[in-house]
Parts: sequence; C-alpha cells; structure tokens
Amino acid sequence: MFEQVIGILFPVFALVTVGFSVGRWLKPDFKPINRINMDTFTPALVFSSLVAMPLDTQQVPLLSASVVAVLVPGLVMIPLCRLFKLRYKAWAPPHMFRNSGNLAIPLFTYTFGDTALASAVLLFVVSACIHISLGLALLSEGNPFKQIIKMPIFLAAMSALILNLSGIGMWSPLYEATVLLGQAAVPVMLLSLGAQMCNMRLSGLKVGVFCTLQSLFTGAIAFAVIYFFIPLPTMQLQMMVLFTMLPPAVMNYLFAERFQIESTKVASMVLFGNFFSLLTLPLLLTFALSL
Repeated sequence: MFEQVIGILFPVFALVTVGFSVGRWLKPDFKPINRINMDTFTPALVFSSLVAMPLDTQQVPLLSASVVAVLVPGLVMIPLCRLFKLRYKAWAPPHMFRNSGNLAIPLFTYTFGDTALASAVLLFVVSACIHISLGLALLSEGNPFKQIIKMPIFLAAMSALILNLSGIGMWSPLYEATVLLGQAAVPVMLLSLGAQMCNMRLSGLKVGVFCTLQSLFTGAIAFAVIYFFIPLPTMQLQMMVLFTMLPPAVMNYLFAERFQIESTKVASMVLFGNFFSLLTLPLLLTFALSL
C-alpha cells in the first residue's frame, strides 16, 4: 500500500517541485501563463472530457455528491466562524472551493487511471460553476451572473453538454485537436502551483495550520453525509474522500484580493494549505484505497 501511494503521488509532487524550482530561480511571471491556461487549455480539457462523457441518470449521484462537498463545509463554517470570531466571507470560501483543478485532476488520473478523468473533470466543473456564481455572490454586492456567461470554462462546458445531449457528432480531427490542447492544462496547473509556493511567509503559518485543520474537519463532515446518504460506486466514493478534503483553490485568493476581504490571510490559507497536502494527501489516499 505504501509503495502504491508513493507511486501515485510522486508524479504530482515532482511537477510541483519543478514549478517551485522554476519560480525560485527563474522567477517568471506566471500571470499570463495562468490566464492562457484558464482561458484556453482548461476549457479545452473540460470540453473534450464532457463532450465524450456518457451523460445519463447514472451521473446524478456524483453530481449530488459534488454539490454536497461544496455546500456542506459552507454551512459548517457558520457556527465555527461565530465560535472563533472569524470573518465568514474570508474563511468559508477556502473550505467550500478546493483545489479541484490543479491538484485533483492529476491526482485522480494517476490514482484511478484515465477512466477517472471524466468524473474528475465533472467534479471540477461543478465546483468552478458554483464558485463563480454562489462564491462571487457571497463576496460581491452586485450581480455575478453576467461574468459567468462570459467565462471560457462555462462556455466550453455548456457547448459540450449541448453537443453531448443532442447527439450531434463532432468532426474527429477537431475533437482530437481539443484533446491535444487540453492535455497541456494539467502540467501547467502543477507547475503554477509549485511556483506559487515561493510566496509562502512564516508570518502566515498560524493561519495556514488553523485553516488546514478546519478544512479536514469540514471536509470529513461533508464526506460523512455523502457516504451515508448518496450511493456511489467504489471508485467515485474513493474520489470523494480526496475531493472533500483537498486544500483551498488559488482562486479563493484572487477573489479575496479583488473584493479586499482579508486577502493576506486567504493567501496564507491557500499556500500553506497546499503545502501541508504533502502530509495530508498520503493519509487520505491510504484511507481512500482501503474502502
């Protein structure tokens, strides 16, 4: 079991380490790279995965589980924020919107093989859509839905779903082109995540540790709800162990900075949360594979 866990996690953390080395020594500006990835590579990955995914009632349990994984931690954080006197808008989103792109997609594919890619992308799309709708509504005072319909990920997901559900065939060379473009998304995600680790500061360690412990707690409650109330096949149940307790997504910091909601603390939550996944993921993966 130990060798299996190491074999799964090594490729993921190897690329994160390469990204950290690149960020530390070359100091490239990853902002345009991340923009290209979010607006080009990732939409291509979403489109090529969803357009070929069998969509029927069998996907309903996984969709339900993904919504539970996002919303339940947000509900659990209401009493926790009152108890510890924390600002809900700053502390709740990192527990709701986790690293379902940079970390989850490669982790799931290395763990369960290519058969898990479609489910991993579906989880990512659900989380991303809730983040750019409910998440923005939570942080902003205006109407976020005008921004949603302009986002390439949303447009790619809707286009793929329309083609899939309508049964309209897609020209094979065009499909292969989107697959090829989407294959660049995961390596770029991991390199970017590694480069962002260079921004960690010890002053944010306390916030990072506290957030990580809270994240495991809220995620465990969400998984318990899924385990007892939503029937899932073994592989998808194993995926939900990891999905519910992933570290926070980087987008939490971007939104906190944009709306000026304790962005320094949110940055510490994101960076240290992803750093501590070096410790938490082997334990979670061992538990998941034992189910």
